[in-house]
Amino acid sequence: MIDLASISMNLEESPDGLWRAKDSSVISYPDWGNAACFQVEDSSFWFQHRNACILEAIKLFPPGGPVFDIGGGNGYVAKGMQDASLEVVLVEPGITGARNAQQRGIHTVICATLQDAGFVQQSLPAIGLFDVLEHIEREKEFLAELREFLIPEGKVYLTVPAYNFLWSRDDIDAGHQRRYSRQALRNALLSAGFRIDFLTGFFRFLPPAILLARVLPYRLGISSRDAANINHRMKQQHVPQNGLVRAILQELQRRERLRLQSKAEAKFGASWLAVSSKI
Repeated sequence: MIDLASISMNLEESPDGLWRAKDSSVISYPDWGNAACFQVEDSSFWFQHRNACILEAIKLFPPGGPVFDIGGGNGYVAKGMQDASLEVVLVEPGITGARNAQQRGIHTVICATLQDAGFVQQSLPAIGLFDVLEHIEREKEFLAELREFLIPEGKVYLTVPAYNFLWSRDDIDAGHQRRYSRQALRNALLSAGFRIDFLTGFFRFLPPAILLARVLPYRLGISSRDAANINHRMKQQHVPQNGLVRAILQELQRRERLRLQSKAEAKFGASWLAVSSKI
């Protein structure tokens, strides 16, 4: 069991079992986003494949202790890590996401931002940032601060969305500040004092579909921000109904996982997956 009291003076355990910070900050991710994702995560090819790729990367570059999943939403990635016998702490500022993570069975859930959690410097062995960094306005300051919480050689596992040409209404609705080129992500990590152990593109098969289903409607001004429309669109995009489409996706995902297992780095994809270490 992780002793949170030994690494933070700003956390208190609530009667409902959540750990909470004494102070709370404003976050850019909309709370409805966790609720919408929770409806599709368990049946979504996208969430399933992202988890599989993240776990492969962690196997290749194992942490030296618990992974603190920062901004971990509903705990879908954390549950994958927990089921793979990894020790994990979910740190999620949105109350909806934190409670959903509890419902999923995550053992340790902190409802707070990284800053509000008040961790002691050089106390965290590993940090997960899975589609989080793109939400942070002051990216350089955040990464520099994050580095100070890590032990020497502590690891950061992260994923981010790729390429500005794939920007759409979905990015705006999700509260994204940016999408990343491979070089931009490399530069951000290197300038913050990290060594890059691994950096690959994944979802290499998705950019054409994103261009057609998201980017084109956005640029033509026909995408909608209606909440019901967003939920319906998420289900359509994440849970293919056509059997042939599902079979093709499964084969493409299998090939991508095999590539990952061999430590081959892809220079293209709809997302980037990186492993870096504090230096």
